[in-house]
Amino acid sequence: MTIVGEGMRAGEFAYRALLEEIQSGSLAAGAVLAEVEQAERLGVSRTPLREALRRLAADGLVEQLSPRITVVTAIDADDIRDLFALRRALEETAARTAASAVDRAEFAELALRFAEADGALGDEKGRARYYALIARFDEALDAAVGNDYLTAALRTVRTHLVRVRRMARDNPGRLAASAGEHRLIAEAIGSGDGDLAAHATHVHLHNALASILDSLGAEDHRVPPDAGSAGARSTTPAERKPRA
Repeated sequence: MTIVGEGMRAGEFAYRALLEEIQSGSLAAGAVLAEVEQAERLGVSRTPLREALRRLAADGLVEQLSPRITVVTAIDADDIRDLFALRRALEETAARTAASAVDRAEFAELALRFAEADGALGDEKGRARYYALIARFDEALDAAVGNDYLTAALRTVRTHLVRVRRMARDNPGRLAASAGEHRLIAEAIGSGDGDLAAHATHVHLHNALASILDSLGAEDHRVPPDAGSAGARSTTPAERKPRA
């Protein structure tokens, strides 16, 4: 039985524990989260467990089949394409906005860190450091944007991206290309070039989506040319029923 961490609310503890297990794949798509069993396993009562399950349902990570049975939602190639269409719209806007921020010094430093990361992605420790660097970049981007609505939407997208990244196998060649793409984005933001920052973000996300779909063995891993454009309609995972 897991013990709730000192000072952490039981509902928050249950949410974080289940979120990590879903994102890591320990709880796979279709896994049944029965209230009694999960409450006992996590060492919490059923009330905070229900709170955690409601939050996960709002994130689009679980689906309630009955008052007492919840399952982890599936995610397929179409879901990933939809996620990236939304991600493009948000991240291109964020990059362009960040480039107009008053204090952009951190992005120049981040560009140097991404350049250094390029040659250290061949082992698990190097990849872990790289993902930590991406998390730092995301935090800097959110701070530079200064728009709570935009950053809240980005946090929701990133919640699903962790799951998608771990579904796809690590590819050192793709990670090295990604490091170069992040370096260009950071340099563009640091120099105040919003157009270049948005364009570099678009290219990075196009390449990332194609790589993920390819690694998952999607029959058609081509990226629709208009995906993420101003006229494309995209829904968040929480807005639609998960596919069976």
